[in-house]
Amino acid sequence: MSTLRSFARHASLRLPVLALLATGMAACSTTGDGLALNEGYGGSGYPGSNLPGTEDDMDAPAGGETGGGPGDDDGVGEDPLPPAPDDEGVDNASDPGACDPDSEVTLYLSPDDSNSISSPVQVREAVLGDWGSVQSIAIRTWEFFNYYSFGYPAAPEAGDVAITPSLLHTEGTAGDYLLQIGISSHELTAATRAPINVTLVLDTSGSMAGLAMDMLRETCLAIASSLREGDTVSMVTWSTEDAVVLGGHSIAGPDDPTLRSELEALEAGGGTDLNGGLVAGYELAQQVYDPERINRIVLVSDGGANVGITDIDLIAQHAGNADEDGIYMVGVGVGDPVAYHDNLMDTVTDVGKGASVFIASEEDAWSVFGDDFISTIDVAARDVQIRLDLPPGFEIVRTSTEELSTDKGDVEPQHLAPNDAMVFHQQIRTCAPDLVTDEDTLAVTVSYYDARTFEARELRHEVSFGELLAADPAQLLKGAAIFTYAESLKAYKNSDHDGRDAIMTDAFDALQRAEQALPEDPDLAEIRVVLEALLQ
Repeated sequence: MSTLRSFARHASLRLPVLALLATGMAACSTTGDGLALNEGYGGSGYPGSNLPGTEDDMDAPAGGETGGGPGDDDGVGEDPLPPAPDDEGVDNASDPGACDPDSEVTLYLSPDDSNSISSPVQVREAVLGDWGSVQSIAIRTWEFFNYYSFGYPAAPEAGDVAITPSLLHTEGTAGDYLLQIGISSHELTAATRAPINVTLVLDTSGSMAGLAMDMLRETCLAIASSLREGDTVSMVTWSTEDAVVLGGHSIAGPDDPTLRSELEALEAGGGTDLNGGLVAGYELAQQVYDPERINRIVLVSDGGANVGITDIDLIAQHAGNADEDGIYMVGVGVGDPVAYHDNLMDTVTDVGKGASVFIASEEDAWSVFGDDFISTIDVAARDVQIRLDLPPGFEIVRTSTEELSTDKGDVEPQHLAPNDAMVFHQQIRTCAPDLVTDEDTLAVTVSYYDARTFEARELRHEVSFGELLAADPAQLLKGAAIFTYAESLKAYKNSDHDGRDAIMTDAFDALQRAEQALPEDPDLAEIRVVLEALLQ
């Protein structure tokens, strides 16, 4: 979800941390002033190439599936903290012997959970809060690209997409380039969106008492403020027993008094019955289902329940397909990020073709379900899949996306939201650098289905290396900083204390290059605050 998020809205950036920001913007840089944009990328041509542990994941050929398997916490039992998560890998290295300078290269890309933004919020809260650690966070690099914003142009018309590639040659590493691809949707306003049927499935079990319940309520109040006359809302709470609170209630306008009254009366107590809650929620959603509306389930929980096979089947059967609308699920995690069980939301939203988000503060709630309500709830293009055609001899060495293959059938498409962009960041390399010229071209083809008519659509953008290399690299440098930030966090988790300063050097180097290109960028400022705090 690459829409703009205001730095000032992050509740965790309190006065002591803001003071750190003010003093630390230039303090932890390890390179000198006036650094050229292409310099300092390290031996393999990528900022962060010296990170301990990142090379271990680089076993899958560029034409095969990525090496990262499911990286979520496996259990959500009664332990006070979730088990240490396995970070999902995104590095994809080619077999050096597979490089073919005579055959063109065609690859298919797709992000996992294209709207999910949970991981970077959990990192921010864990580091800047009392815990000060990322050990309990499952770090998914593509979610960092969903969460932070990029300045890509919107598509010109509803139903269209826009393709913006950018390329940067890394000096000192012959044949290595950074390539970033932005796939943008059209802009949509609250006044022009379709009516909404939203069903709130709310965890009110005893584990939700305190912060989690506060954030559940604030999330729902933000949703209530974004609804308009003609929308409908249903609500079911689930603990030991499930209770239908509202069924197909017609909204009178923003902050509907009936809805607000029910939300303010919510209390935590009892055990957990996720299956019963989902069954009741989907029954309500099906009763008011309308193909001319946006139909959504919003599941809010602290993750303290396992999702079973019955629940997965239930979610999948309502998620629709390429030529059919569905009741998509948005999963909202709440509570303490250190104790949060991430597996539940990541699993159900992947099957339910919706976003997984984490709400740590009132500001988060009103950002995701107020300012970015349309991006979180609506769909602009369905089943988006990206084809990348590279000149002979090229391969992808690292990428921010989860799925990469030469076989289109191996890559699961994802939906694109309005006012949003999918961003793919990768390092590419040629085994025949002397053959590369400015006249060489790469092509990006986006295949998708229209969100309203389900018509199959396709857009192809072909551009020369010379044209790309002459363009402004600012957004690509921001992507490099975000990628290195996420990968450094993974390496930091897996290293001993003595090696952590060296790991963070890569992150600060990439961050400084991006700050030089985008000196007032609030996302980069947030990343610096987190990195500075992590080293304290």
